[in-house]
Amino acid sequence: MDGFTPAGLLYLVATVLFILGIKRLSKVRTARSGNQLAAVGMLLAIVVTLVSPEGGVGLDWTTVIIGMALGALVGGVMAKRVEMTGMPELVALFNGFGGLASTFVAVSEFWGRYGEHMTGPPKDAAEGVVLGGGVWAIAIVLSILIGTVTFTGSLVAMAKLSGKISGNPIILPGRHLITLVLLIGGIGAGVYGTFYGEGNTAIMLVGALTLGAGLFGIVSVLPIGGADMPVVVSLLNSYSGLAASMAGFVIGNSLLIVAGALVGAAGLILTMVMCKAMNRSLGNVLVGGFGGDTSSASKGGAEEYTTVKSAGTEEAAMILESATSVIFVPGYGMAVAQAQHVVKELGEEMERRGATVKYGIHPVAGRMPGHMNVLLAEADVPYEQLLELEKINGEFKTTDVTIIIGANDVVNPEAIENPKSPIAGMPILNAFESGTVLMVKRSLSPGYAGIKNPLFERDNTYMCFGDGKAFLVDVLAELKNS
Repeated sequence: MDGFTPAGLLYLVATVLFILGIKRLSKVRTARSGNQLAAVGMLLAIVVTLVSPEGGVGLDWTTVIIGMALGALVGGVMAKRVEMTGMPELVALFNGFGGLASTFVAVSEFWGRYGEHMTGPPKDAAEGVVLGGGVWAIAIVLSILIGTVTFTGSLVAMAKLSGKISGNPIILPGRHLITLVLLIGGIGAGVYGTFYGEGNTAIMLVGALTLGAGLFGIVSVLPIGGADMPVVVSLLNSYSGLAASMAGFVIGNSLLIVAGALVGAAGLILTMVMCKAMNRSLGNVLVGGFGGDTSSASKGGAEEYTTVKSAGTEEAAMILESATSVIFVPGYGMAVAQAQHVVKELGEEMERRGATVKYGIHPVAGRMPGHMNVLLAEADVPYEQLLELEKINGEFKTTDVTIIIGANDVVNPEAIENPKSPIAGMPILNAFESGTVLMVKRSLSPGYAGIKNPLFERDNTYMCFGDGKAFLVDVLAELKNS
């Protein structure tokens, strides 16, 4: 077989592991094994690249080993120390590091080739074109552009998610013109530098591309509000994959091209699924200006509610005593309170009492894709009880009690009942159709959309004020003592 090598065969095996891993990540039950398969594939890819004759040429093995050891140490420490509430920020940071790695690969490759040809662009004597061809030059530009945008954009997303900067849209004067100038100027400088630049001029032009891309990433994410952060994190994940794929073209590594394309495609598909779940186009999300908008006519403050009924732990326990069916709706408040374990315990107590228990999962509940699934899986909630929006919505009408823990916008009837609402048309969990709704929440404050939630005033809704975990612990104790 022409061109067949052991390294090529092992690359193929790694590719298959990547594909199987991504396929298994699509279901909660198989997600853990899918992650493990993909990790094995990546380890195989790294080992083959390092030991193959092509990849291992000129390597400083001391540097490689030190780098891998440091990476493993930092990754292990972060995995152990980061709380689940900090997972969205960590995912955003990892996306950024992926983009930065691709930028480093492209910049180092560009620098390496120009270092030997400082008097002009490197030429192929026979072809008369830039060494590596037009594909190489374009890949350099795209790898730096996408990788740097991913890095700086991810840092801004992480800062918004962690509260280090405001989650509200930050609208800069003339932002559209600024982003256009940065994008076109950066690409123009990069293309001219890689195709026609000479020596230091070419290096400075590529530096201008890197700087412009970095500023573009910052300016493009600042206007996006907190309500859209799950979509942004998913999109940045897609960007990191595309940047890696471009880096694969830069260094001529087929597996990196394939792996990056897989990540890019998977991230883009997930992004579109989440946009559909919010009834918003991707373009609308990127334009920004939604989520945490305090200029809205309806800010959702406590002063807007006049007929709210509240229930303490004793009243909530009494309501649950007679329930034959319960649906839990988790939200970011559950993550903040670390209430997933007591939620599971309360569900088990209700099952012992003969009630059916299910969990309604909205695609954009929380602050990253699959946030609620991860939390509930950590608490060992049975996979079959986790139902997505389309599967659970028809069951609310026949459910005795729905317990909402820290969710807000994803259960807001405004999306259905008010065509002028900022979230009009957004698919929601129809919790308001339940016999009784227990809304466990610290206060009457609005969600990221920054609007009033009329569910709080429904006749069948009881507001259960307090920390989600503490409140449910007391409810569970009341049930066990009854």
